[in-house]
Amino acid sequence: MLCVGSSVGVIIGGRILQGISAAVVWTVGLALLVDTVGQQQAGQAMGYISLAFSLGVLGGPLLGGVVFAKAGYFAVFGMAFGLIGLDITLRLVLIEKKATRRWIEADEMPSDYGIPATNNDDMESASHRLDSLPNRGNSATHENRTIDALTDSHESPRPHQNKLPPVITLLGSRRLLAGLWACLVQATLLTSFDAILPLFVRNTFGWTSTGAGLIFLAIVAPTFLSPISGYLSDRYGPRWIVFAGFLFATPFLILLRYVTHDSLNQKVLLCALLFLIGFGITLVFAPITAEITYVVEAKERKQPGLFGANGATAQAYGLFNVAWAGGCLIGPLWAGMVNETAGWNTMAWTLGLLSFVTAFPTAIWTGGLISRPARQKQAAAASAASPSPR
Repeated sequence: MLCVGSSVGVIIGGRILQGISAAVVWTVGLALLVDTVGQQQAGQAMGYISLAFSLGVLGGPLLGGVVFAKAGYFAVFGMAFGLIGLDITLRLVLIEKKATRRWIEADEMPSDYGIPATNNDDMESASHRLDSLPNRGNSATHENRTIDALTDSHESPRPHQNKLPPVITLLGSRRLLAGLWACLVQATLLTSFDAILPLFVRNTFGWTSTGAGLIFLAIVAPTFLSPISGYLSDRYGPRWIVFAGFLFATPFLILLRYVTHDSLNQKVLLCALLFLIGFGITLVFAPITAEITYVVEAKERKQPGLFGANGATAQAYGLFNVAWAGGCLIGPLWAGMVNETAGWNTMAWTLGLLSFVTAFPTAIWTGGLISRPARQKQAAAASAASPSPR
C-alpha cells in the first residue's frame, strides 16, 4: 500500500497496518527473547536489543537516502521487501526454547530402562516406551516414592487461581506501573527532539536537511553502550542504574537553553549536550525493559500459577509497547507546542524537570519496593537473635 498508494487514505491505511505489525513483532520478539535467555541475562539481552534498534534507526534513513538517490523510489521498497523476506525466513527456521527442551529431555532419557538416548527417538515415543516397562525397583523403594509423592501432594500449595485477566493483575502492580511510567518518559524525551531539533538547527545555524539528520548521531551514538548498562543491571539490579540515568540527563536537558546563536562553540555545545542526554537515556533503556520481565517472574514466584500455564510475559511487554507508543505520541506534541508557545528555553527546562521528577518513583519501586530489603534484613536479624526453643 505504501509502495503503490497514490492517495492519502491508502497511505494512512498502510501506515496503520505497518504500526500493527510492528507492535506485534516488537511484543512477541521481546517475550521470545526473555524466554530464551532467562531472567539472569535479560538486562544484557535488552542492551543488545537497544543497540540493534539504534542501528536500524540510524541505518534506515541512510540506506534509504542513498538507494533513493541512486536507483529511485521503487528501489527503496525493493530493499525493504528483501529485508522482510529475510526476516520471514529467519522466523520460519527459528527453533523455540520449549521445542529444544523436548529434544534435550528425550536425548537425556536414561539407558537403564533399555531406551537409548539417541537423536532418533523423540520425547513422545521414549516416554511411551518408558511407561510400558515394568518397575525394576524393589518394593521398599517403590513404597518410599509413593509416600513421598503423597506427602508432597499434601504439603505443596495449590496453584493460585486468578479470576482477573492477567493485564488487570499486572496493572495492579505499582512496580510495573513505575516501569511503564519510566518507559513512557524515556520515549517522550527521546522523541521530543524529532519535532524541534531539525527546525532549531535550521533556524539557528542555517543547516540543511543533511546537517539536521546528522545531528541525531549525537543522541544515537551512546546506545552502543547499552549492552554494558544491561550487564550492570543483571549484576547489580536495575534500580540505581535507572535512577542515575534520569538524574544524569536532567542538567544537560536544562543546559540546552544556553544554545542560542550561531557559532562554533554553540554547535560543539549542542552536540556535547545531546551526546550526554543520549547517554542518560541509554542507561535507562535496557534495565527498564528487563524490569518488565522481573515483575512478571516475581509475581509468579509469589503466587505460582497466577497467570496460567502460558504466563503473562507477552502481555506485560504489550503494556510496555503501549507505554512506549504513548511516549512517542506525547514527546513531539509536548516539545512542539511548548517550543511554539513559550520558546526553546522553556521547552528545555520542562523536559529536564520531567526527567528529574521521574527519577524518584523509579528509585522507589524499580526492582521492588525500596524498603522491602531493609525489612527482610531486620526480620532475618530478629529471627537469628531470638533463642531457639529447646
